[in-house]
Amino acid sequence: MKYSLKLIFASLVFGSVAAVGFAQTPKIAVVDMARLYDTHYKTEEQNAKLRGDEEKAQQELEALNSQGNALVEEYKELVDQTKNPALSDTAKAQAESDAQLKLQDIQRKQQEVASFRQNTAASLQQRIKTFRDLMLEEISKVATEVAKRQNVTILFDKAGPSLIGISSVIFVDDTLDITDAVMAEINKDRPAGAAAPAASGDDTPTVSFPGN
Repeated sequence: MKYSLKLIFASLVFGSVAAVGFAQTPKIAVVDMARLYDTHYKTEEQNAKLRGDEEKAQQELEALNSQGNALVEEYKELVDQTKNPALSDTAKAQAESDAQLKLQDIQRKQQEVASFRQNTAASLQQRIKTFRDLMLEEISKVATEVAKRQNVTILFDKAGPSLIGISSVIFVDDTLDITDAVMAEINKDRPAGAAAPAASGDDTPTVSFPGN
């Protein structure tokens, strides 16, 4: 009798452990965070704003360059005056003095252009990074909610490269990919008239400006 009770107890314990083990079997899914970010309507709206600001910055930079070029032309004219035999020595000396002052103006304008280019590029890059960080956090929350609804216990980003530069997910069955489900969840809050989602890819501004 005692032996039978031991067998029954052992069976119950084993069954309980097995049940717990089965309940904890992970359900894995993957999501393409890059595609969700690139095609998000907020990303397209932000990129449009950044492109507009970049165009304005380029126009302002071109105006600064035009001012610099005008100063260079004025400097050349003054240098020519210093070599004009028809002018008096006093006039030549004045032209040479004015040329030196104009050269200083040119150097200040070059510094202004360089500073403007550097500061504007840094500002745009920071805006891009800040927006990307916030969006990826927002998308991650939505992806987590969708994964929980589907009883997923482990969610991988199949877009992210590993330390050796390849995707961290070598192969995955399409049935485990919840990207479309997350995208549908995101677009539930899509405002009417929002910009059409961009094709997957890097559509962010290049933040490049013309030189002097």
